[in-house]
Amino acid sequence: MAEAMPLVEAVIEDPRWEGAALETLAERAARATLEAEGLDPSAYAISLLGCDDSRIAALNAGFRGKAAATNVLSWPAARADHPMPGEPESLGDVALSYDTCAREAVEAGVSLDDHATHLVVHGVLHLLGRDHEEDTQADEMERLETKILASLGVGDPYVEQERP
Repeated sequence: MAEAMPLVEAVIEDPRWEGAALETLAERAARATLEAEGLDPSAYAISLLGCDDSRIAALNAGFRGKAAATNVLSWPAARADHPMPGEPESLGDVALSYDTCAREAVEAGVSLDDHATHLVVHGVLHLLGRDHEEDTQADEMERLETKILASLGVGDPYVEQERP
């Protein structure tokens, strides 16, 4: 039996992501997100960049005009009317900064794995056309994220965590 092609193709620029098993958690999070949206993960491909604050700040400046680091960026691919037969359709690219993700995880009192999983789900939802510019969109996106994360055993990121 042939092994399924990975949904997520990762480029790890910051080696700290290797210790965090970013490729494995991103694959799991992306699959759960597509399945929650009623999509077959084997029909799609996502590119993921695991980088640091310096790199993501440069990307943010170049693509969004904001010269600051952020936790996650996403770039949906232009949808092909007729993808190549037998080839998965590219959904686009997601980038995560280790520095910002690790800092936010500590501040929120959650594990880096759980926070990175949340950010991958968030980024993939953006690739699928979801947004949070308006309150109703934000509420819907948060509801979806919470549902997907629960299916992965990750707590609700929008509930205040009790501090020890």
